[in-house]
Amino acid sequence: MSIHLVKLAVGVRDVAHLGEIQARRLERARRRGEEPRLRHVTRNRPRRAGELTAGGSIYWVIKGFIRVRQGIAAFDELTDAEGRPSCALVLDKNLVRTELMAFRPFQGWRYLADEKAPPDARTSGDAFHGMPLDMAAELRALGLL
Repeated sequence: MSIHLVKLAVGVRDVAHLGEIQARRLERARRRGEEPRLRHVTRNRPRRAGELTAGGSIYWVIKGFIRVRQGIAAFDELTDAEGRPSCALVLDKNLVRTELMAFRPFQGWRYLADEKAPPDARTSGDAFHGMPLDMAAELRALGLL
């Protein structure tokens, strides 16, 4: 059984914006001559790294809801500009939309058990009967969905 991470996507407007940010990061890496690996850098290496790379994902909280996930492929050990060690989560490039799940703000990241993770969304058109995702999020927050 795998485990997952939950992380706030601070400053991200929506799933498309997250995709744009990540595409720009990959392009900058290509221009610098680096291997274009999609990475999210964190200060500490997760203690349950083995479980995370065995089918785990990072679930992104955008505007109060888990909306999307990405598979975690590996971990890279890095050193920052001041010489301190850090860890980079190597992410799958595919953004997989999930059913909306409210999540309160927090710092850092949290583990998420597989059975508590929101399921992948069906299709964007039929997940909420064609309803705009922001409207569905608001109705879900009010307990109406």
